[in-house]
Amino acid sequence: MQRNFSFAVDEYYHLYNRGTEKRIIFKTAAEYTRFLYILYLCNGSIAVNFRELEDEDIYSIERGETLIDIGAYCLMPNHFHILAREKKQNGISLFMRKLLTAYSMYFNKRHKRSGSLFESAFKARHAHTDSYLQYLFSYIHLNPAKIVDPTWKTNIHANRKKIFDYINRYPYSSFPDWRGMNRKERAILQRDAFPDYFEKKGSVERSLIEWLNYPVTKDSPL
Repeated sequence: MQRNFSFAVDEYYHLYNRGTEKRIIFKTAAEYTRFLYILYLCNGSIAVNFRELEDEDIYSIERGETLIDIGAYCLMPNHFHILAREKKQNGISLFMRKLLTAYSMYFNKRHKRSGSLFESAFKARHAHTDSYLQYLFSYIHLNPAKIVDPTWKTNIHANRKKIFDYINRYPYSSFPDWRGMNRKERAILQRDAFPDYFEKKGSVERSLIEWLNYPVTKDSPL
């Protein structure tokens, strides 16, 4: 997909991509974990040899100055979402090239395959308003709801408590970090580069629940 804009420094963007032909790109817990490692390590100016990292504490490795600021992310079986800020010119493009190349090489070697893993170039949308940027935090973190109930958006009888509980426990998104959970993956985020929409305790959960219970119409942003 051809983007009709250029990335601008200090602006925020929703980045996403999925497996070619909608194929599964995360088949095991180890593959989700590997992508998170790469998400952290590729966001830096220092080149890292992944083959030398088997016994390392990945999130303590020196990676140099970050290329972009990451505010939120979520990994799904056949796609991923990242909320990012362009920190320096061409930072997003360089980071995404490193990320997709590194994970594709790992996945192809692991599964003895060749060729493209992802659909063409990554997709991006500009978070052009403050309200849209705030909404993206909930939109990205709500993605695991599809695993519990693929029809939850239109199903008025969907068990939204069950869905929220699942999202709350989902380990492959940044929602636990925004909730204040103390885990190593929080090193992936640069929260200070984003507006503090969730300063009050429990506000990030309330925001997500509001969108989870939002009446769905054809004009709904969800």
